[in-house]
Amino acid sequence: MIIEVDTVKGFQDYLPPESLKRKEVKRVIEKYFSLYGFLPIETPFIEFDEIMKPDALPNEEQDEAVSDRFRLKDRGGRNLGLRYEFTFQLNRIMKMNPTMKLPFRRYQIGEVFRDEPIGVGRFRQFTQCDVDIIGDSNVNSEAELITMASSILKELNIPFEIQINNRKLLNEIIESVEIKNIKQVMRELDKIDKIGEDTVKSNLRKFADPNQIMTLFKLMEKDITFFKDNAFEGIKDLETLSTLCKKNGIVTKFNPFMIRGFGYYTGNIYEIKLPKKSTIVAGGRYDKSVGKYLNREIPAVGISFGLERVTQLANIPIPAPIKAIILSIQQNTVSNSLAKKFRESGIPVLVSEDKIGKSLEYADAKGIPFVIFIGEDEVKKKKFKIRNMQSGEERMLGEKSIISFLKKQNLFIIPEQLEKAEKVEKTHKKDNAQEMIDEIK
Repeated sequence: MIIEVDTVKGFQDYLPPESLKRKEVKRVIEKYFSLYGFLPIETPFIEFDEIMKPDALPNEEQDEAVSDRFRLKDRGGRNLGLRYEFTFQLNRIMKMNPTMKLPFRRYQIGEVFRDEPIGVGRFRQFTQCDVDIIGDSNVNSEAELITMASSILKELNIPFEIQINNRKLLNEIIESVEIKNIKQVMRELDKIDKIGEDTVKSNLRKFADPNQIMTLFKLMEKDITFFKDNAFEGIKDLETLSTLCKKNGIVTKFNPFMIRGFGYYTGNIYEIKLPKKSTIVAGGRYDKSVGKYLNREIPAVGISFGLERVTQLANIPIPAPIKAIILSIQQNTVSNSLAKKFRESGIPVLVSEDKIGKSLEYADAKGIPFVIFIGEDEVKKKKFKIRNMQSGEERMLGEKSIISFLKKQNLFIIPEQLEKAEKVEKTHKKDNAQEMIDEIK
């Protein structure tokens, strides 16, 4: 019997060096979340299925994220599901903690699950990095989230542009041309980047006549000043957001065709994109969601990253996880003693008893910056030879000097080493899989 040894479609492993890059990107993101005063929370993967569907959606098929949730049953026959996002869990948290002091500033980094078709860059398990401010209606909080996100992307060396819109404004633009099916029209407008303006206009004929469609598109070509002069609803918040971002040195672009989640956004919305390309970060105000189980409206605003997408785009050096290999040449006692002292000093090291050539090859493949040779001569002299794997330079240092030297080194895995390590890992994975198949046969 041949067993198919593979991951389930839509799920994936993360091995070094990719896992190291994910860890570093996550560290940068979490650093800024903390710098802006957000506190971490953790929530269960599994929730009651009944609380996953927003009340605002008469038909769950109107929201792909909701309709694509994984459904489960426990031994008691209860309807459960895997979380597909974090926002609906905030609704439950507010209900269970009604005396919580507001504003509640939280962040969460964790896995979410969607039973949806897979494709390039689309998986059924992925990691969301979310920040929310609950209980603050001020536009300052929205500008703060955009500023924080911008700082993260700058440190990750990802180019971006910021687009903003307002759902109240969009509603009034559509209403002003006397189109009644507002949500259906929004749904069609949201497709403009995917299918083009002409196709969208053709689809809109199901909900409006040609004059209404022409007038709608002419209105949506106007700038913020036009809507301000004509006192459109939502324009004040949008203009305030633009002004606050500008004061923070951030340029925003008004995009009236941006829609975002149909189920819950109520005010300003924003997307941070690659220049003229896909969205990296997104969020907005959703004042009618988190207080629904308390029967009151609680202002809320949030922003979300996808760790997989951001990691793919990040252009940053990856800290070397292991600083050195101690190569024991029949000197295990001294080598292990030195390794203990390194680790007590916060220096991550490995001890190898392999042949010199094999150990050097391993260090090179794994991007380990230094190899320390401990043989009989080194033990007698109480000085150890340390080789820089990049330059090939060698020097003799005593125990205290070598610890001091390594602690000062700000070491990174360079891109060439990452590529080499990836090739090594792929070869190992292929060889191991073939060995397993051969054993089964």
